[in-house]
Parts: sequence; C-alpha cells; structure tokens
Amino acid sequence: MGSAVVALLVCYCALSGSQVLRAIAFYSPWRIEQQLYKLDVGWPKRPEYFTGQTFCVAVDPLHDLVYVAQRGTNVPKVLVFSDEGNFLHAWNSTVEMPHGIFAVSTPTDTSVWITDVGSGEYGHTVKQYSPSGKLIQILGTQGKAGSGLNPLQFDQPAEIFVEQTGEIYIVDGDGGMNNRLFKLSTDFQEIWLRGENGTGAGQFKIPHSVTVDSVGRVWVADRGNKRIQVFDKVTGEWLGSWSSCFLEDGPSSVSTSHFFWITRLVLDFLTFIADCASTHKHSMLQH
Repeated sequence: MGSAVVALLVCYCALSGSQVLRAIAFYSPWRIEQQLYKLDVGWPKRPEYFTGQTFCVAVDPLHDLVYVAQRGTNVPKVLVFSDEGNFLHAWNSTVEMPHGIFAVSTPTDTSVWITDVGSGEYGHTVKQYSPSGKLIQILGTQGKAGSGLNPLQFDQPAEIFVEQTGEIYIVDGDGGMNNRLFKLSTDFQEIWLRGENGTGAGQFKIPHSVTVDSVGRVWVADRGNKRIQVFDKVTGEWLGSWSSCFLEDGPSSVSTSHFFWITRLVLDFLTFIADCASTHKHSMLQH
C-alpha cells in the first residue's frame, strides 16, 4: 500500500502545477497511451520522517499542505508536509490505525478526517481533526464495533469523502461485519444508507473506497467483488457497476479529478482512466 500512497503524492504534485512529473502511463478507453507523470524522487525532501507504514494521503490545495497517515508502534500517525516536500510537523492524537484520510479545504472549514480501523480504545471510528491535530468530532463508538444507527456505529470504516457542502460519504466494512455506504448531512444525520453483504446490485464485499464526481455520482471500490459500483448522490439510487478492468485484482481505491485514479493492491498498480462518462453519463457502467 505504501507504493500506492507515494504514487498518489506524486500525482498530486502534477495536478497542482508541478513540472517534474511526466512519465506514469495513462491508458484511455481508446488504447491510446501517453506519458503524463514520472516519479519525483526528491519528494519529500526528508523521507526519513516516514518511520512507519505509509497508508493514505490527503491534500489541502488552499493551504498547499499534504497529510500522510502511517501505521506502526510508537510512530507519529499523521505527518504534514508542504506541497514542495518540506516536513512541517506531525501529530498522533487519538489515532490508532488509520485507513482513510480526507482533507476538507473550503473558505469556512479546514480540517482533516480519518477513518480508524484499530481494534483498541480509539478504533472503529471516523474522526475530524484540526490541521494541527486537535480532535474536533468523533463519529461511531470508540473501541466498539457495531452496526447501529442510533447511535451511529462502524466496524472498520474504510474511507470518507466530504463534499464542499459539508455532506459526508462513508464506506463501512474493511473486512468487518458491515458492508455499507452512508451519506450523512452536515449535522451527521443519515440521509441515505445502501448496501449489505453480497454480490448483487447495491451489495458489497469489502467496500474499500468512495469518491464523488462532478456530475453527481458516488463511486465505490467494491474490492471483494472486483468491481466499482455507482450511485446517485442525491437519492442513493444504484446506477450501475463496472468490472471489466478488475479481472485479476479488485479496486482498492478510487478517486477523481481530471481522471479516475484507481489503485489495485495485489498488482501494486495505479491506473488513470479518462472520465468519458462525464459526457455520456452511464457509458462505462453495466446495468
């Protein structure tokens, strides 16, 4: 997983304007290959600060900050760098085993959300921190796995995505009892909930990653079923699934900006795919 994190860090530099990245292959749906990125071996400037297992990364483009979460015993769980790769500071407040991280960067909110899949006193939660590591909000019951909705409980929540409006999407089920996708309001109330264990439409087997695109679709990396499933962000309606790229290894992570970024853990591979479906809204999906 560490190599995927490094690749995503490198991709961030390219998309934010850096000129140093040019050589990771990009594959379009038309089999046309061009060189977009290359590894920036000088980022970060002091790699010795990575003292644990790097696991996930988030970017605050408004303040040019990069947050990297790592796992390990007696290591700082979150490292903060400038976009140029300078180490700024680290923090370790109430983070046990980070799995997903998301930086909120709007004129009214600057914060960092972390999903914690630990089994100890801080695990099975989704937590919001200030940029300096001050705990702001806890979703779930610390140290207790569950499926409850009132109060809200998680079992190894995998990842979180926060929209500019403040609405939240969470995939809950990195191998635990739950296999579900939440949408929460700005006051953390359930708007809709989808999913259960299974292989059918709208069912999951290890929902591992979630992102929302510019045309109102929620994309979920359904890793155990070797597919990506797509839902309408307003209603939660199932729109379709996409599995043709994942015959060997299920998707571990999905993200979107100019492209879809998809990581596959077993193959140790990061794929970029043109978002042709933004024009033809369902053209990539199987119904």
